[in-house]
Amino acid sequence: MGGDHGPHVTVPAALELQATDPSVRLVLVGLRDAIEPELRARGASESARLSVRHASEVVGMDESPAIALRSKKDSSMRVAIDLVKSGEAHACVSAGNTGALMAISRFVLKTLPGIDRPAICTVLPTMKGRAYVLDLGANVDCTPEHLLQFGIMGASLAGAVEHLERPSVGLLNIGSEEIKGNEVVKRAAELLRDSGLNFAGNVEGDDIYKGTTDVVVCDGFVGNVALKTSEGLAQMISAFLREEFTRSPLTRLCALAATPVLSSFKKRMDHRRYNGASLLGLRGIVVKSHGSADAFAFGQALHRAVEEVGNGVLQRIAQRMGQLQTPTEG
Repeated sequence: MGGDHGPHVTVPAALELQATDPSVRLVLVGLRDAIEPELRARGASESARLSVRHASEVVGMDESPAIALRSKKDSSMRVAIDLVKSGEAHACVSAGNTGALMAISRFVLKTLPGIDRPAICTVLPTMKGRAYVLDLGANVDCTPEHLLQFGIMGASLAGAVEHLERPSVGLLNIGSEEIKGNEVVKRAAELLRDSGLNFAGNVEGDDIYKGTTDVVVCDGFVGNVALKTSEGLAQMISAFLREEFTRSPLTRLCALAATPVLSSFKKRMDHRRYNGASLLGLRGIVVKSHGSADAFAFGQALHRAVEEVGNGVLQRIAQRMGQLQTPTEG
């Protein structure tokens, strides 16, 4: 029910996933009167692999997470998370209010042993492939121990989904030298170095897109600023390209000749292909789709959840935390 478009986007994305992956069973959670017309419009109905679970309430996109948690116990978001806790569903995907989704998920599912705080992790394109970056806003203030946990969670996710035996982990800093950074980051580097992870040391902002490491760790304040800056830069580059190619009849002709290159460039830079941020550290898989996602983008978030379930991300995180001997702080 969440996001800018609700069932008009989430239902067709779910049907597309069902058509391409016969192993998946889907539960559409929300207002039945809003979901069923979308199914009928596409010639679909409930079946053994597709069911509708009615939820009488909806969490608004600008609603307080505290109010959503306390007052809307029959919201589509809460019901979906409850299904994950009960084991009826293996994962939840939502395009709704991020703060509410995190609050409800943490309250209902709790965190895995050894994890103090869940983190938001997303995938970004790089020159070498993809990088997993966390945290992106769930934890503004972090201790060194939290950053260590983020590194373990990110490495577990990257290793599972990308099939990497020892994914490399970098700590986002203002320089690559060990003496750089504040005391929290310096101490976090020590913990990561002693953790048994494939720790590559400090990385700078440009290393994210160079693909220097498979995983980039930072606190939520830095991560969110870096992500939003990247999104703004991508929009600016696209706008500049459009301006230059439409400046004159000659540039329009050049644009026509360059169509194959521009199409390929657009595909590689298409943010929709990387939609779906994982709420890591919970006792269940939860994926947050961007609120403005269209059906293709929401479908990518659904595929991400399927990948995490199929590759045992939760089990990998739990196993790695169980092996960690370093004490953690709350």
